[in-house]
Amino acid sequence: MQFLKKNYEKVLLGLVLLGLVGTVVFLMFYVTNEKQAQEDRRNKIFNRDVKPLDAPVLTATETLLQRTAQTVSLDLSSTNKLFNPLRWQKAQDGHPFITGGDTIPKQLQVTKSSPLYYTISLDQVSMPDATAHYLIGVDQQAGARPKGKRTIILANGEKKDPLILREVRGPADNPTEVILELTDTGEKISISKDKPFRRVDGYVVDLKYAPENKTFPNKRVDSTIFFGGNQYNVVVITQDEVVISAPNQKKLTIKYSAAL
Repeated sequence: MQFLKKNYEKVLLGLVLLGLVGTVVFLMFYVTNEKQAQEDRRNKIFNRDVKPLDAPVLTATETLLQRTAQTVSLDLSSTNKLFNPLRWQKAQDGHPFITGGDTIPKQLQVTKSSPLYYTISLDQVSMPDATAHYLIGVDQQAGARPKGKRTIILANGEKKDPLILREVRGPADNPTEVILELTDTGEKISISKDKPFRRVDGYVVDLKYAPENKTFPNKRVDSTIFFGGNQYNVVVITQDEVVISAPNQKKLTIKYSAAL
């Protein structure tokens, strides 16, 4: 007891130092364990259920795409009463009507329309020597003066306008397919003896002007027709319209059905 009374300060200091040592040792183990726990969390792979995305709603986009596939035609001559070069007047009963010489061409009608084709065919294979030569038929029906069918002789890799023979597939003397390139467009086409290449290159139409009972058969682009006291030039023919040019350079579009 006397010892404690004389040395209590030293005993108290020793207890404090012992507590500090214990705290230091505890912190060392705690820090080490915490570092290991963080490393384990860093390396742990979390497997979570992934919910798939909902399918996109494309209804509006598909509707717009369908609209772009439809041909839109504006008639600014017969129905429009503002943006056209015609002279409009109002009758006493209130209905509008057209006056002047521009009304004459509007009575021109299309009675028939026929497509004009651009056809390329493999007509014959000739082997005058070790090299095969291919007789290619080119029939161009469109144009003001159609050239009719002509024959072009090509060897593999050879160029003669309007064609370049790019490849021959199968036996050289009896090919299953011949690959050609069109020099004007760069388009590559395939032909064989029983499968020619054919595309619509224009149209020819029959016209009628009822007031004078005149008919104009087989009219092409650059053709001329005479009716109503004037000569008109055919400048454009498409699948559903004919455009003619008057002597004053005004153009008139005649609509018709492609099923004629």
